[in-house]
Amino acid sequence: MYRPRTLGAALTALATAAAGVFVAAAVSTTPAAAAVGGTGTGYLHTSGNKIVDSTGATVRLTGINWFGMETDNRTFHGLWSNNPWRGQLDKMASLGYNTLRIPYSNDSVKPGATATGINDFVNPDLVGLSPLQILDKVIDYAGSKGMRVILDRHRPTSAGQSPLWYTSTVSEATWLNDWKMLAQRYAGNTTVIGADLHNEPHAEGTNPAATGACWGCGDTTRDWRLAAERAGNAILGVQPNWLIFVEGVSCPSGGLSNVWDNDTSNDEDCGWWGGNLSKAGQFPVRLNVANRLVYSPHEYATSVYEQEWFKAADFPANLPAVWDRYWGYLYKQNIAPIMMGEFGSTLADPRDKVWLEKLMAYTGTGVNGMSFTYWSWNPNSGDTGGIALDDWTNINTAKQAILQPYLIPPVAGGADPTGTPTPKPPTTTPVPPTTTPPPPTTTPPPPTTTPPPAGGCTATYKQVNAWQGGFQGELTVKNTSSSAVNPWSVTWTWPTGVTLVNGWNATVTQSGTTVTAAGPSYAPSLAAGASITVGFTANGTAAAPASVKLKGTAC
Repeated sequence: MYRPRTLGAALTALATAAAGVFVAAAVSTTPAAAAVGGTGTGYLHTSGNKIVDSTGATVRLTGINWFGMETDNRTFHGLWSNNPWRGQLDKMASLGYNTLRIPYSNDSVKPGATATGINDFVNPDLVGLSPLQILDKVIDYAGSKGMRVILDRHRPTSAGQSPLWYTSTVSEATWLNDWKMLAQRYAGNTTVIGADLHNEPHAEGTNPAATGACWGCGDTTRDWRLAAERAGNAILGVQPNWLIFVEGVSCPSGGLSNVWDNDTSNDEDCGWWGGNLSKAGQFPVRLNVANRLVYSPHEYATSVYEQEWFKAADFPANLPAVWDRYWGYLYKQNIAPIMMGEFGSTLADPRDKVWLEKLMAYTGTGVNGMSFTYWSWNPNSGDTGGIALDDWTNINTAKQAILQPYLIPPVAGGADPTGTPTPKPPTTTPVPPTTTPPPPTTTPPPPTTTPPPAGGCTATYKQVNAWQGGFQGELTVKNTSSSAVNPWSVTWTWPTGVTLVNGWNATVTQSGTTVTAAGPSYAPSLAAGASITVGFTANGTAAAPASVKLKGTAC
């Protein structure tokens, strides 16, 4: 995310960090199964200022950032929480976030990299996996929910962001080779739609000389526009179907020479790190494959830095002109699509709420509006907080209420790159349908036909984890009758005060104290002798399911 352009604020910003506990893992070289779904059909491309799918239909990406892979954990933050990783993606999708922007560092994709900070009670399927293997699973599951994924090279190392796309320890060649590796890894997987080449190129905040990232200056060691062309074309040489997301700089010259004195009359027009695309119209990024370029500015509020325009007498009426100047003109003049890669706030300052409301209105409504990915899902973003609260389960309703009218929920299913509708079979734990049927108003009645013989089912409960205010469990039910149960459903009761948070391997709903787990559409039958394990998390005092029944037959 953004770090401010002044020296003092820039130095302060370097202090932000995160930590975790390491778990050893092995590296996978197997690409994820081709995902279908996401927003739109097949791969995406551009047409003027629109993003469109393989059929030409307009697509609007309304997503969210889930960070951590760029830190020394080398994987998603929140995996230490009591909300399983699938449960977090379920919540994002249910709220209307159809795209996931995933920051990473080059450290996290190195051979031998290990992921840390994983709660092995809640996420046992992630233990021992490498960062890339965990990324595979997240991409696969996100795709099954109809979400799209954008990969974001956020940092060269976990130590912090860099003004340029290379450092003394991470060369441009490493940057390009890692991008080509990722493009090859996910080739054919339509869930992964593109590359955000480098996060927040910016002027060098500790040196008054022009040594940071510039735009259009022609210096190949600093000109971000030229570097973006080199990286974009290298990626498109491997994966020509990807979108190439290019952020701005902070100051077009790449230096801060004009802002080190008290004379503001000749200050350069500097903005947020990665947010200044004012020179992109004059010096556009040129790619070898047409209709692949998306400009991706960042935009923040006073909780990140007190920009001059927040203090202006005509605030907030002045904001659209600011956005027009830095990046909005590219969209309004039909030059290229805009996908705001990051924007966010704590909303602690009343002005920030006004800012966010104005910004969302500026992006437009409906499918024809500008795309965006909000920063962030994570509650542990020091500058902005998150949509998730500290338990990684409940939601900041004040932020969500402002964003909600602009979100376009994902739709599970989709098409392969040829545009042929293709259902996605589950490759890991079966995924419950995104549309939950209404819970029954009463406990399902016993079958009207001859019931299964006595002992028609058995039930075994395992409490996986518990914490103050909630718990996680698994209920395994075996069909011990001589015939299949189709469609199957399992019911049980909980004490008053125990409420369902989420469930998996079935469509799990609650009505009063009765919980119903219905067989999913892709696995409605429970064969004779077969068993099903229904997993769930719940709020309240840990309690084993009582009065368990399989299709009305007590177990």
